[in-house]
Amino acid sequence: MFKRQVDNEVALELVNSQRAHEVFQIIREQNEYLSEWMAWPPHTKKIEDYQRFVCDSLHKHAEGKGLVCFILYKSAPVGCISFNYINYDLKKVEIGYWLSKDFQGKGIMTRACKQLIGIAFAELNMDKVEIPVSVGNMPSRGVCERLGFEKEGIITNSENLNGRIMDHVYYSLSRKTWDQT
Repeated sequence: MFKRQVDNEVALELVNSQRAHEVFQIIREQNEYLSEWMAWPPHTKKIEDYQRFVCDSLHKHAEGKGLVCFILYKSAPVGCISFNYINYDLKKVEIGYWLSKDFQGKGIMTRACKQLIGIAFAELNMDKVEIPVSVGNMPSRGVCERLGFEKEGIITNSENLNGRIMDHVYYSLSRKTWDQT
């Protein structure tokens, strides 16, 4: 099973059914909070809904089309990070993520993203990493900016987020820029 130790506090672990109950508990308890910036939490009402997501994610990973990981902080799951897609033809990936509100402000997401960026460039031989972020999601935008992503532009009416039409800022990081850091 895929598992990467990021540092002495943070690790990434391929989604799996063994930890699904712990992660589902976070989603259940923080559903309203998570729904502010993501469309899927209101549709994750039962553990079976989340188990289905885990199963679908594992199939996508086996096909080489994505990678969804639990973010572990001091060995406990606190969120998820993923390659939402891996496009080998265009040599790019898209990263998505969420983190429990109880663990924000500790640099966890920045460290987890840095690990996935390294995998994208060094192991998957990608040339570009993209992260779309809702315009008003300043914590997620801060992660992108701390990691040296460039703002490519804004796509208006990009997502219907639980009844709210959202614009997305598209951030990107090239292999060349990453290699210079």
